[in-house]
Amino acid sequence: MRNTERYPVTGSNALWQIYKTVPFWKVVKNFIVIQLARYTPFIPMKNWLYKTFLGVKIGDQTAFALMVMLDIMFPEKISVGKNSIIGYNTTILAHEYLIEEYRLGDVVIGDRVMIGANSTLLPGITIGDGAIVSAGTLVHKSVPAGAFVGGNPMQVIYTKEERAKHDI
Repeated sequence: MRNTERYPVTGSNALWQIYKTVPFWKVVKNFIVIQLARYTPFIPMKNWLYKTFLGVKIGDQTAFALMVMLDIMFPEKISVGKNSIIGYNTTILAHEYLIEEYRLGDVVIGDRVMIGANSTLLPGITIGDGAIVSAGTLVHKSVPAGAFVGGNPMQVIYTKEERAKHDI
């Protein structure tokens, strides 16, 4: 299960009430910063933008590929460890707006993690150190350290122990 906080709403759906949950100007600033970072080919500049203006926690030598889309509403809930790779066009969400509630959850990505292109990470998950997430994966639950996971819905393909045994 994902680790999210639930916030019920009444009346219209939660997304319709977005500016009751997050300030409008925060969303505007975050949108501009994220769009700049998505298109810049300079990894140190991306990391600086994310850390300085969005409050994302990023370890040394971590690389965000082109077109990565961070959560626009709550990017400060995202942390990525050292020497990790976030693949092309990956989306990392720390919120979800539903009809009768919205949910927020930290996204914690460990050290030496490889996330394949076009993956989606949902709020409230942790990806353990040394894990590999296959391209196109919907990460809807936490990933154990060292595991190789993939698919939609995500499934464990190899555990850390199986990877070591088969030298994967």
